[in-house]
Amino acid sequence: QVQLVDSGGGLVQAGGSLRLSCVASGGAFSRYVMGWFRQAPGKEREFVAAINWSSGRTDYVYSVKGRFTISRDYAKNTMYLQMNSLSPEDTANYYCAAADKSPPWSVSATMSLSSVSSWGQGTLVTVSS
Repeated sequence: QVQLVDSGGGLVQAGGSLRLSCVASGGAFSRYVMGWFRQAPGKEREFVAAINWSSGRTDYVYSVKGRFTISRDYAKNTMYLQMNSLSPEDTANYYCAAADKSPPWSVSATMSLSSVSSWGQGTLVTVSS
């Protein structure tokens, strides 16, 4: 099972940018769709973005399209979430996640909360107005 360590959160003003990182180890990453979820205080954890590690296809929740970009670096076994034009509504704990592709040859970036098999520890993003 893959192990995930996420980082890069912090305090930023509205309109600013942050880049989150997720270092993966201990797995054959081509098996996975990897992505980011977030959880704001008092709210349920929600999907943000995902990338199919082998095909590179991506998927985003509508609210971040055009502002966030997910990417991966094969050589570093690292996934990134570049977040631009941040707003206070983006304030949350952000969690790196991995889900087994189903079927294994899938090229899509479909990912749901119930499909996640590994989680990072979370990194806090706070956007001030």
